[in-house]
Amino acid sequence: MAEVIGPRLYSCCNCKNEVALHDDIISKAFQGRNGRAFLFSHTMNIVVGPKEDRHLMTGLHTVADVHCCDCREVLGWKYERAYEEAQKYKEGKFVLEKSKIVKENW
Repeated sequence: MAEVIGPRLYSCCNCKNEVALHDDIISKAFQGRNGRAFLFSHTMNIVVGPKEDRHLMTGLHTVADVHCCDCREVLGWKYERAYEEAQKYKEGKFVLEKSKIVKENW
């Protein structure tokens, strides 16, 4: 009998709550606060914090930290607004730091 294989997932490093699908990665070439990060089109099981303006490597953005809904670990941020036209593609997308997520079903 064939083994049923589910989707490749990323989970919170702290509590293993599933937070994103591998298929939703847009880019692996992002920089987080603590090193490498991934840009995702969608996430799940997260809480979005309050919006704030931050000067990031690519300019001024309105962002909101995203937390695991179970343990409240800060996993990254959501781009709410990009002020530069070339950065508008990030709006509504999520950055999750590689150091804060672990692979599941690989």
